[in-house]
Order: sequence, then C-alpha cells, then structure tokens
Amino acid sequence: MTQFKKFWLGCLSGLWLAVLGGQAPMAQAAERIYISFSLFERSIALRDLEIFAEEGRVQGSLGAYTRFFDDQQLEQFRAGLVAPIDLTPLSVAQFLYTPVGEGLLQRAGQVVRPKSGQGRLTALRSALILGAADPEGLTALSAIRNFPTQGVQVDLRSALGIFESAQQVLQDTQLAVKAIQAEPSVVPEEDLIARGKTLQVQGAYAWQKQTLKLNDDSVKRQTYTGRTRKFFADLYVPRAKADGPRPVIVISHGFNSNRETYAYLAEHLASHGYVVAVPEHSGSNTAQLQALLEGRARNIIKPTEFLDRPLDVSFLLDVLEMRSQTDPSIGPLNLEQVGVFGQSFGGYTALALGGASLTFNQLYEDCAQLRNTLNLSLLFQCQARLLIPKPYKLADPRIKAVVAVNSIGSSLLGSDAYGEIEVPVMLVSGSSDTVAPALSEQIRPFSWLTTPNKYLLMMVGGNHFSTIGVPATDDQNSIGEILDLPLGGPAPDEARQDLKTLSLAFMNAFVTNQPQNLEYLTPGYVSTLSQPALPLALTQDLMLEEAAAEE
Repeated sequence: MTQFKKFWLGCLSGLWLAVLGGQAPMAQAAERIYISFSLFERSIALRDLEIFAEEGRVQGSLGAYTRFFDDQQLEQFRAGLVAPIDLTPLSVAQFLYTPVGEGLLQRAGQVVRPKSGQGRLTALRSALILGAADPEGLTALSAIRNFPTQGVQVDLRSALGIFESAQQVLQDTQLAVKAIQAEPSVVPEEDLIARGKTLQVQGAYAWQKQTLKLNDDSVKRQTYTGRTRKFFADLYVPRAKADGPRPVIVISHGFNSNRETYAYLAEHLASHGYVVAVPEHSGSNTAQLQALLEGRARNIIKPTEFLDRPLDVSFLLDVLEMRSQTDPSIGPLNLEQVGVFGQSFGGYTALALGGASLTFNQLYEDCAQLRNTLNLSLLFQCQARLLIPKPYKLADPRIKAVVAVNSIGSSLLGSDAYGEIEVPVMLVSGSSDTVAPALSEQIRPFSWLTTPNKYLLMMVGGNHFSTIGVPATDDQNSIGEILDLPLGGPAPDEARQDLKTLSLAFMNAFVTNQPQNLEYLTPGYVSTLSQPALPLALTQDLMLEEAAAEE
C-alpha cells in the first residue's frame, strides 16, 4: 500500500467512524471534528485521535465509534492517520491552485468544511499546505490539525449523495458492459485462430530507432497558439528495403507520459512493417507536471495544449513528408494513409485529427456543473474553456484510421463532433477507469459515432493505466500518486498483448487495406483472447437505451 493510499485511508476511516454512529458528548473543546446529518450532529475530539495515533489507546469520544471495528481495521486506521506523503508545501500549493486542483477542492468542500461554514476552499487548501509543512509531513492527522478553524465539519448528507451518484454511475456502467459482453458471437475456425497468432508475435522486420528534434514556427501554429513549439519525436523504422512507400502510424501519449510510454507498441508495429512516429507533447508530458510541482509552471497545462497536440502530429507528418524524399533511412513513406493511436489525452488528440472539432457550447454547459461531476477527466477538459471560441481546423486529411484508448472528449468534443468523424475508429475502454470513466468517455461517445467502421473494445476490469508500458509506480510526484489513482491494472501483460494484437489488426485493415484482418475484429475472435483476469468484449453496434430496458 502506498503512503498516499494510507493517508486517504486515515481520512476515510475517520469518516466511517462517524457514519457508524454513537453518543459522543458535545464537549466545548477547541479542536473537534463535527459530524452532521441534517439537524443531527455528533463530534470527536481531535486530541482523542492524536492519542490513538501516537499510543494506540482509545479514549473519550473515540471509544463510541471504535467498537464497530475489528483489530485489523483499527490498526489500518491508526496507520492511515500518520502515514506521511513526501510532498513539499510548494508541490501541494502548486497543484491545489490549478483549476483542476480547485475543482477537486470544491468537490471535497461539499463534505468537509469549517464549522463556521465560511471559506471552505481556502480552509481545505490551507490545511493541506500547512499539513505538508508539519514536521511529521503531510498526513491525515496533520491536515486535520492544521485546519485553520476551531472545528472541522463533515456533512454526511453530502457524502451519501456523492456515494449514491457514484453507485448509479457504477450500475449504469455495469449494464452497458453486460450488453457489450452479450454481443452475439460465433466461435472462429481453428485456422483463423492459428493465423491470428501472427498478430500476437513480433513480426519479421528488424527496426532501428532515431530521434528527431523539431521546431514548428509555422503560420498556423503561430496563429492558433501565439508561439513556436519545440518537441522531440522518435521514429521506429524497419531496416529491410521496402517494395514501395511504407505505411505510417503515429502514437500520441497521454498527460504526464512521454514517448517511451507506448514504446512496446511502437516496436511491435515496426516489426510488422510500419514506420511508427512517436511525438513527445512538450506541454503535457511528465516534465510539465514536474515543472508544476517544482514551481516552474503555473498550471497543469496551458489551454492551447488542446490545439498544440494535434498540431504536433500534423507538423511531424509534414517533416516526414519532406525528409522521406531525401533521407533513405526514413523513406519512402505513404503519408496519404496514416493511422493514429492515442491514449487518454492522446485519445482526444487522435479523435481531433480524425475529424472531431471542438464544441464550445457543450463544454460551457457541462463545465458549469463541475461541482456535481464524478468524471475526473471533465476537470481536465474544462481547461479548454479559456480558448478563444472559434473554429479550429485540427483534422488532418492524411489520417485514415483512429485507435483511441481511455479517450477523453465527451464535453470537449460532444456528440455532434463525434458524428463528424468519417474514418474508421476503434475505442478501447476499461470498465474500472476512474479517470476517464468508461460510460461517460467511451461508451456513450461510441454511440455518437456515425462512421460505418466503428468498434468498441471493452477490457472488463481494466483501468486508465492498464495498457501503459512504463507506469511511474515509484514516482511520488506522478499524477497517479497525487490523486491516489491506481497505476497498472489487472493482468497488465495480457492488456498490453491484447492491445498490440487488435491495434495491429485494425491498422492492417484500414491503413494498409488488408480486409482479411476484419476477421479478427469480431466478438468471436476477441473472445479467444480473453483471460479470466481480464475478459474482453467487442461490439460494433451498442444501443444504450436497449441495455437499460433489458434490466
């Protein structure tokens, strides 16, 4: 268990103590946690929590609650109260003063606030920053102790409302996943399964990797963003001489990632004859978050990053077009039939390149309801509100196929924009994704697609990080640690293998025009790849209304 998870365990365990009830006396102590539900209120003395954390001794108001816990739960609660997080006050402040951090504070402020009811966001932010400056570090106990008011109030009605909303989303997601799993399928012939093995293993081509240093000072970039853009890109190029122009695939990484994140996929595709180009989006990579936490950046991303990312890919293709004519180590290339793969923020990037345009009216409407959302990615999407609302031409006609994994864009793009996409699309979703929730960000958007060649691949139990190749599990400053997000998922090796197999089949079918690969994009074939730890399901035609009615 990470230290950050222990920290939140301490906070949540304290909340559950209150939920279980008791007859704690209402003493007039200066440092108390007040638990309220409508007109009813009980309290716990902070000193009682401190004694329990330091000595393991239960006394006073705490005793009315601990009887509901067994010894193991009590020990976990005690450890959670004092588990430190290795974040500096500056790092905490930098994150909490971003719009995303403030959005999270607003959501938390509905449950935890000063007893006076005044300055809830300021008080929460201050408690976390001062807690990080405490000699013992940022812990659940130090955050409570540094709450800048005499009492901390926990509103159980709001907490239960959030819980009920989450339960409804979970139920709706489960119904949709069941509908996908119920898709009629025919067990494929043995020879098809045997032929499919070639997709799963390394191809016949050896490849070489080279890195390009790019500087885009084009008129379009300057017009859209007001500045030039410098970034790197890795190329994976098959060594063998080609009979003709080689097909090209671009991989766009997610936020707080880099061009190594999907290196395993780039290598796999290159071994099957593709030239794979992997740009590093310099305004939303790992270095950008590090700069924020060290005080060298003012926000998680600049709003123009929603424009810069697709522009990165288009500029990279322009450079490849020029260099492929003069550099024998790269070309010749077929840049009229390009495939693009993206994960999370990269999924948005891929969809925008494939034809989806920014939809500001939908974005403004959804972002006005941020305090009620359970969709963490919406906090991120709403940064685009600061863009000048005008048409942006981000689609690239060279893109002929899109694979978007854990994609975001339900509000940023909206239903009409998904309907604008004409190229084949495969959305890949994890049913347990808490960052870009499957129902909001992939399942419903899939139903908005009107392109005849659309696929939704569901990794049942998969999360936002299931297919990432280089999860920063030990990086205390990673976004996963800051937000307590589960890095990795069930059966990560299987998730990556399945992604390699089906991405290759999809690109073969729609980039290099090998229609025989459509045989692998069926519920029957996908079922042969399923593992008990990570079941797979595929659909081309999901009707959400029918799924709800069947229940």
